[in-house]
Formats: sequence, C-alpha cells, structure tokens
Amino acid sequence: MITIYDDRYKEEVINLILHVQNVEYGVGISAEEQPDILDIQSNYINDGGNFWVALNDNGEVIGSIGLQKKTNDVAVLKKFFVYKDYRGKEVGIGTGLYEALLNFAKKQGFSKVILDTPSKATRSHSFYKKVGFKEIEKEDLLIQYDYPDRNSLIFELDLSKKEY
Repeated sequence: MITIYDDRYKEEVINLILHVQNVEYGVGISAEEQPDILDIQSNYINDGGNFWVALNDNGEVIGSIGLQKKTNDVAVLKKFFVYKDYRGKEVGIGTGLYEALLNFAKKQGFSKVILDTPSKATRSHSFYKKVGFKEIEKEDLLIQYDYPDRNSLIFELDLSKKEY
C-alpha cells in the first residue's frame, strides 16, 4: 500500500534509507548528512512537495519517495528507496511509489523533475531511463541543491514535452 508520509513512520523511513545507502550500496552517508529525513514534514510536505511510503501487509515501511518543490516549475525527486526483497516489477512497489510522485508532480504543474543518484546504483539508473529521465551534466542543472554523494549522476525528466 502506498500512503502519504506521517511522522509515525519517521524511524522506519530513516532505517530504510540508511540501510539501502550504506549496507547495500556502501555509500557511507549518515542521517546527519541528510537532515531532510529528520524532518520530512518541513522539508517536503510543508513547502509544496510531498513524501510517500510503501507499507507491507504488516504496516511496516518497505519503500519511500519524496518530492521537494524548488521553484514553481522544478521539483527534486529524493529518497526513492525500496528494501531489496520488495524490488522488481513482479512486486511493483517502486513503480507504485514513482506513479504517486509523478501524478502529484503533474497535478502541481511542475515542468521538470530532477534527481541525483549514486554512480554505483546502476539498477536505479536503468529504472530512471526506462521511465523517461535523461542523464544531464551537473553544470546543466537548472537549480542548485545539496545532495550528499558527490559521485552522483544527475537525471532530469521534462514533464512538458512528454505524455505520461
């Protein structure tokens, strides 16, 4: 089940994010280096973006995705994580989270969604390309924003050019 974030999920969301980043991908990023996850309400929802979680049948967080509004036209996709056992098109958790974000972005009138992803997260790269994101150079970013992993690749989705 995909639902909008509530603070009762805070600890589980932080555990999910740190597990995927550090245990699975070995990125080595602490919660303190990404303070947005410590106050999701303020950093995503209150500013005109949103944050969703995927729950398993026991009501436990198994996935997350966030959208931060940067300008009236541009939003940043962040914190898109799914536990390994729940990945893959057979399960559909990642697709469900992504579709919730995409529908919200279109309703809000964003023309571009950008994201950063660690260079070693190759499975993520193929997902983003499959759904229409194009890799861009850091110098071509329309806005400046902080992302913790400097070896990240940057992707952009142009919502104004393509029908979804």
